[in-house]
Parts: sequence; structure tokens; C-alpha cells
Amino acid sequence: MFNDKKVIVIMPAYNAAATLKQTYDEVVAQKIVDLVIVVDDASNDETTQIAKTLPNTLVQTHPKNKGYGANQKTCYRLALGQGGDIIIMVHPDYQYTPKLIPAMASMIGNDLYSCVLGSRILGGYALKGGMPKWKYVANRLLTLAENILTGAKLSEYHTGYRAFSRQLLEKIDMSRNSDDFVFDNQMLVQILWAGYTIAEVSCPTLYFEDASSINFTRSVKYGLGCLLMAVKFRLARLGLITSRLFPK
Repeated sequence: MFNDKKVIVIMPAYNAAATLKQTYDEVVAQKIVDLVIVVDDASNDETTQIAKTLPNTLVQTHPKNKGYGANQKTCYRLALGQGGDIIIMVHPDYQYTPKLIPAMASMIGNDLYSCVLGSRILGGYALKGGMPKWKYVANRLLTLAENILTGAKLSEYHTGYRAFSRQLLEKIDMSRNSDDFVFDNQMLVQILWAGYTIAEVSCPTLYFEDASSINFTRSVKYGLGCLLMAVKFRLARLGLITSRLFPK
């Protein structure tokens, strides 16, 4: 608990057997986490079996692979159903340190922000942690374009380390968002559309063999999807289009 608010950590998992236990151990070491939720998106390894051995963990497995966005939808639905007041997404590949959970939870729990991101860019941690240079350059250029189009001032839109208040998750309609990786970006743009300020904390990041990553082709598809969302945001703000993701 934090300020009498229930803290739930969600882990959207896929082939995370090698790093799930290590990530979990550091998550629960933060002492404020009331429940961990692992949703296994039909992994080909022992992710589900390992998750079921972890104490105080709710495990759900998709019978077939639905995609990263669909995995998150299940995670958030379960977290809200379990009474979560502060919901924090931590990838189970140990790329993002769970040691920031108390800091992110405090920003939500003290009613300062409704959304907090763990940024790999603030403090220069991305390259230090081993992010490929082409991904770093693409991240920076894409973020610049998105900030111009949305009017926000985020250091990056593409981190998977995120904390939300219950009230925000209940307000944002994520059901119509993509089931693929662009879900992350759609969600942030929806939050900006709703008038919320998104906070960021500097986050050390590690890239290594077992850390999850998408290939170049899917990265290009993701990047184009992010740009399209930002353009739609701007056009909707100007009243030139309507979109189900940006309700009046």
C-alpha cells in the first residue's frame, strides 16, 4: 500500500522465463507492492509455470498469442478488477529496474500526477544501457515529431515502464486501441487528449540477450503508426477530423 492505496504491478509477458523470477524478486523487494499480475501471451517457454510459483501473484495465460497491446488490455482489466489504485507496468525482461516503483507510486499516490513514465532518455541512460544507436536516433526523431504535433514536452513516448492512477485508467477507453505495439503510443496520446500532464522519471535501462525487442521491420511499422497517431491528434485538435480515440 501507499497512502492507503493498493499498488499492483502488472507484467505483460511473452517468453520471459529467463528473467521473470529476477524481475519479480526486485519488484516485491520494494515492499509497497500488494499484488503482481502476470499475463502470459501464449509463450513458447516456461513463463506460465514459473509465474505460478511466485507468491502473491495472479497469473493468466492467453490460449493463443494476441499481441502486446492485447496483453496490456488484459493486464489493466485484471488490475482494476483486483481493486488497484496505483497500477505500474514493469516488463518481466528486467530491462527496466523495479527500484523506481516507490518513486513512481509516490507521484501517483500523492495525487501529483495520474501518469508517470520511466524515461530511458533522461540522464542519458539509453546509450549507456546498450540501446542500439539506430534505435536511439529513431527514438529521438520520432519523439521530436510527436512533441511538435501533440504540443507535449516528453523526453520519449516509447518506454514500457509506466504508472497510472485508477481514475485515469477508468477514464481512458483503451478497448479500441491496437492489439500490437502501437497500443503504447495510442494510450499516451489519449491521455494527452484528455488533458492530463504526463510526468517522467529518469530510468536506468539494460539491453542484453534475454531482453525483449522487436525487429527492424516491426520497428518501422510501429514508428509509422506512432506518427499517424500524432498527425490524427493534431488534425482532431484543429477540428479537421473526428476519431473514436479522441472523443469530444
